[in-house]
Amino acid sequence: MESLLIKGGVPLHGEVAVSGAKNAVLPILAATLLTAEPCVIRRVPNLSDVKFMCQILAWLGAQVRVEGDSVRVQAQKVKGMGDYDLIRRMRGSICIMGPLLGRLKKATVSLPGGCVIGARPINLHLKGFQALGARVVIEGGYVHASAKRLTGSALFLGGRAGSTVLGTANVMMAATLAEGVTVIESAACEPEVVDLARFLKAMGAHITGEGSPTITITGVKELHGAEHVVIPDRIEAATYAIAAAATHGEVTLRGARADQMHAVLDKLMEAGARLERNGDGLTIRRQGRLKPVDITTLPYAGFPTDAQAQMMALMTVTPGISIITERIFESRFMHVSELARLGADIEIEGPSAIVKGGKPLSGAPVMASDLRASAALVIAGLAARGTTQVNRVYHLDRGYENIDGKLRQLGARIERIEES
Repeated sequence: MESLLIKGGVPLHGEVAVSGAKNAVLPILAATLLTAEPCVIRRVPNLSDVKFMCQILAWLGAQVRVEGDSVRVQAQKVKGMGDYDLIRRMRGSICIMGPLLGRLKKATVSLPGGCVIGARPINLHLKGFQALGARVVIEGGYVHASAKRLTGSALFLGGRAGSTVLGTANVMMAATLAEGVTVIESAACEPEVVDLARFLKAMGAHITGEGSPTITITGVKELHGAEHVVIPDRIEAATYAIAAAATHGEVTLRGARADQMHAVLDKLMEAGARLERNGDGLTIRRQGRLKPVDITTLPYAGFPTDAQAQMMALMTVTPGISIITERIFESRFMHVSELARLGADIEIEGPSAIVKGGKPLSGAPVMASDLRASAALVIAGLAARGTTQVNRVYHLDRGYENIDGKLRQLGARIERIEES
């Protein structure tokens, strides 16, 4: 098992290219199952989750060829059952269910795995499938869905924490091949859902309203092959932007979409960072003393839960008291105890973390618990005095392409080692 060894205290400087969005590419790859014709997906990040998804597509019967950052998929013949050993590795794999149900009118998929950050039930996915006319049964750790035909319907996908991103994607994909019109109310507005809709429309789907809480899908008889370029990863971009501020550095994010990062950039500016848009890049620099900020995670276009841990790491080195409230996942403060090992002063009160920042962090061995917690520990290690060893970095490899290489490119003293 690998670890990252970080010698902190070095400001990050330079330029880094933002990879394709993990949370967009997984459902887009799944959507290739909707047609027998070849599809080519470009700007695909080299991540373990992407490799797992390609393995799942191949297991289902698709021909998958990876060439650099492009993936060619042709699913001439597919089977309607997803393998447990593959799907248990990541929650995002549940998004194969919508395409299988849409194309084959049947799907059997293992209940998914992924990061341990709180309950993330798929009940809204299943509710959507049932609204389209599918019979859904959970048995033996598998979800079985089937229908003689899928029929468009008006349905509501709001949940306890707001809309569901993967649920919206799953139902939207199934509805593209349903008969009639489907209207999804309380749909997720995230850019990743919009990107999926763009790909589906390139395949011949009829979709309107993506990016709003109401998405309308008019079913078609069949979809065809298409090519698509995945959007840049706004969470990866946010992570490097926060790292620049935490280390008193200056970093240009090449390819970052500032229009999809308003909430994060607003909080960084409130904290004292300076931002400059230059062509297809975004430069973040820190000048002077940081200021504490209060943050509440919300569905898009609110502050993303996937950047909460990274922002908490920044607030640990910011003088004053910051309050970070998590409204999406109830167990997403697992990084707090590890940040405390580095010297952070954080108290948990209900859904909020009270960060008393400004004390110097000092390096120590820490354990990553999930993808974004791992990124927070890396940021804290970059800002800390001494050496930090971040263990279990396989979490990072799920969502950050070559993170140690990119950080070294920015001047960080970081290396990947085998855990002893």
